[in-house]
Amino acid sequence: MPTQPTASPAASLSGRLRGTQSLVQIFGYCWSHPALLLIELAWRWSYGALALLLMYYEGSRLLASVPLAPTGVYEFSLQDTDRATVIIANVWSVLTPPLFHLLIWLAPLLGFGWALASGIGRSYVLCRYAPDLPFRPRALILLQLLRVLALGGSFVAWFAAIQWSANTTLSGESPNLVLYFALVICISLGIFTFWALVSWVFSVAPLLALLEHKTAAASLARSLRLGPLSGKLVEVNLVLGIVKLALVVLAMVFSATPLPFSSVMAGTPLYLWWAGVTVAYLAASDFFQVARLVAFIRFWRIYDEAP
Repeated sequence: MPTQPTASPAASLSGRLRGTQSLVQIFGYCWSHPALLLIELAWRWSYGALALLLMYYEGSRLLASVPLAPTGVYEFSLQDTDRATVIIANVWSVLTPPLFHLLIWLAPLLGFGWALASGIGRSYVLCRYAPDLPFRPRALILLQLLRVLALGGSFVAWFAAIQWSANTTLSGESPNLVLYFALVICISLGIFTFWALVSWVFSVAPLLALLEHKTAAASLARSLRLGPLSGKLVEVNLVLGIVKLALVVLAMVFSATPLPFSSVMAGTPLYLWWAGVTVAYLAASDFFQVARLVAFIRFWRIYDEAP
């Protein structure tokens, strides 16, 4: 009597393993292999330092060329909401033309620089984690450019929604500043959640280009047709997106911790505290980004081994 075929361990595991079930082990692995995080920090912070210097230089030139004193910005206070609304509108009307003129060339330059740094730096991170992967920075750069374009589209949608909120709540004889900020928070959280749900496609496409030896276009198309693996990756991406949002909240809480003691802790010590909180937040965020890559690769290999 013929025996029934049994499922392979990989197939059985892929069927019952939740997307977030092994995240703790993955966090432990990344923590015990600090070289992955160090490489990630090296390329991210190198790009970030250059980008910040460029933005600081251009921002200083922009502010120096625009007279802000007539807008009343130096008398801004939330205690007088009507006056604060007028000041915000005045500052926005003054800064909008030169700011948009600056962003026309600065935003594409920063986006291309990010794609270039990410494609090269991420290639070294992946090859460090899995030496059997090919070194293909050009494919990763192209896919990162597509991700930047999609992210830019989400920012355009966010900006349009914020502008609609301003036109709805701040126009008229009785502007509602509280409702405006409430809409800004809700819209920002909504777009952040939506991006966390769909951005996994752009996150997994570079990995597929290396794991399956596909072109950039083929790997992007393949990322939309992963079958049951898609659910696992969406779950991991959403959970890590929530973790990053929690990191933002924690950073805000720790930044506000010294404020009750502002009479004692002020000036340089306070600025150093804020700088330390910022560095800790960025390092933690990069750590979870590395964990996301490792999780995606491990799940792909589990499903690839399944018949």
